[in-house]
Amino acid sequence: MPSLGADMDAGTVTHWLVKPGDAVQRGDIVAVVQTDKSDIEVEIFENGTIDELVVPEGERVPVGAVLARVRSVTSAGGRPLAPEPPAAAPVAVAVAAPTGASSATHGPVVESPLVRHLAESLGVDLAIVTGSGLGGSVTRADVERAAKAPRKETARSGTGERRAPSSPYARRLAEELGVDLDVVTGTGPGGSVVERDVRRATPVTAPAPRPTSEDRQRAMQRTIGALMARSKREVPHYYLDTTIDLSAAAAWLEEANLERPVAQRLVMATLLFKATARAVARVPEMNGFYVDGQFTPSASVHLGIAISQRSGGLIAPAIHDAERLSLDELMSRVKDLVMRARTGVLRSSEMSDPTITVTSLGDLGVDSVLGVIYPPQVAMVGFGRVREQPWAQAGQLDVRPCVVATLSGDHRVSDGMRGSHFLTEIDHLLQEPEKL
Repeated sequence: MPSLGADMDAGTVTHWLVKPGDAVQRGDIVAVVQTDKSDIEVEIFENGTIDELVVPEGERVPVGAVLARVRSVTSAGGRPLAPEPPAAAPVAVAVAAPTGASSATHGPVVESPLVRHLAESLGVDLAIVTGSGLGGSVTRADVERAAKAPRKETARSGTGERRAPSSPYARRLAEELGVDLDVVTGTGPGGSVVERDVRRATPVTAPAPRPTSEDRQRAMQRTIGALMARSKREVPHYYLDTTIDLSAAAAWLEEANLERPVAQRLVMATLLFKATARAVARVPEMNGFYVDGQFTPSASVHLGIAISQRSGGLIAPAIHDAERLSLDELMSRVKDLVMRARTGVLRSSEMSDPTITVTSLGDLGVDSVLGVIYPPQVAMVGFGRVREQPWAQAGQLDVRPCVVATLSGDHRVSDGMRGSHFLTEIDHLLQEPEKL
């Protein structure tokens, strides 16, 4: 069970997307874990074969507990356990053919456990799907296209009567919960029986339903409150703020957006986030983790973005290597992250290692925000709204767009002088937006 933040002490495995015998590659999504904040897709960091699923679906286990065992591609002695694929060919997972079938009748190649899970949830038989991916692999688009196609025939029940098809996951769930599929009305593509139909038909003696959104919202608020209370007790915060003239940034942004389609236009927040990431790289005391009385700086800037969820509460997933991304890449990543954070489709790698967090409440009309540091991080940056205000410079009075930038720093790692240098770096970077 991965640690998905300092406020997490346990999680519940809600779905396994793999089974024993499945081949997996580094980066594959293998499970969905429910935390107090969100449902997180858990990635795997080894190449090999799933040997055993240790934790069953629905069980809550502490951080650090073994979820599954994976047999590596090579044994301890370095001898291959299975033939290595050609260097130019992707490692893929073959869907097993029915017993007795010849090698020529094997199913399609599926590259991702997530694709198999999608097929199960949509009631799609992967054996009849034509793959359009590399090497004939089945992609998400192939599965969705197959789900929309009209069904040619339905399956037969044990009594010889025809009934609607059902997904493999729905059949397994029905067997576990004691549901007779012959009497279940399917609401999936082509009338197929899917997971929700089985759960709807589950007898009253079935396991209790998952917590409601209201229950999870209360649990999330308790979790956030406990972590923030711990942060204020243990972390000696200091606070700084500065007002930044954004006239150069606003002028550059307006000119840059003239040549862009509406959907690809940059927003001011993108410049603020990029300037923060670049400034952090120049002031390493703001970027890293304080653990067991020692600060460890991070070589890269994994920028945590504070995002409000529709059901309430906050979550701060990371954009990795933010200082190296172009403005367009950063804008795209932020939009994608916000969308997935609010629909509960985040990945474990996005939750486990943000090195500094930035929060912006400007769209809510707030002038400034002084955040609480999210341990084991050592700094948090806040931005208020962009508003016009009087600006005096070189004896001249003008009206300019400005933003208040704030820093919450950990006095065990940095001090006011280094914090001031950090905010000044953000200011200098925003005066030359074309270099971002």
